[in-house]
Amino acid sequence: MDTNENFTGFKSFVIDFLRELSENNNRPWFTKNKARYEEEVLTPALNYITAMIEPFAEIAPNFTAIPKRTSGSLMRIYRDTRFSKDKTPYKTNIGIQFRHRLAKDVHVPGYYLHIAPQDIFVGIGTWRPPSDALLKIREHIVEFPKKWQSMLINKKFQNKYTIAGEKLKTAPRGFPKDHKLIDDLKRKDFIAVRNLDAAEIQKSNFIKRSAKLFEAATPFMKFLCDALGIPL
Repeated sequence: MDTNENFTGFKSFVIDFLRELSENNNRPWFTKNKARYEEEVLTPALNYITAMIEPFAEIAPNFTAIPKRTSGSLMRIYRDTRFSKDKTPYKTNIGIQFRHRLAKDVHVPGYYLHIAPQDIFVGIGTWRPPSDALLKIREHIVEFPKKWQSMLINKKFQNKYTIAGEKLKTAPRGFPKDHKLIDDLKRKDFIAVRNLDAAEIQKSNFIKRSAKLFEAATPFMKFLCDALGIPL
């Protein structure tokens, strides 16, 4: 069976729905339009995830594409408002994360697709890793500086991604302030992003496009996985 057969791109109505939701972020509107959400957003997202199962088996076999409404690769549309001043109940984006089979949360290395009306991008890496994982990555950079630098200048990676995320203002504890890679050691996130436009995700070949983008991230992802002692 061709796993791509049900995915033909994230059509314009996906963005239209998310834009309308951002303007009507309340339970009565969503309840009234839930059938639209199911057809126009949820179904294409799950079809995309299904279609990515085969590419990930080649690119990074320990990362999973799980097409489930909950507890899979698709992030919940419902916001956790318990500790937030913003009480709007719904996320106004599609968030899809392909996690490592050993992962328990979103902080471990992963491959990510974000679709919002004004913000569409592919992201890779680890966002806000816990302190023990962050220390391992920093120590791996110190131990293998040439490997880290050569990965960053890899043309295939460099042409598609930009390193992003927040940094500490000073050197992290236990690392010299004058280390030649201190700017990288200050990172709190080890992520890279590639911005996309709506036209790209609407094309029927977006699965192939996604696969090429994720494959280009292999050197970066392998460095992080090696640092954390997990297989790519």
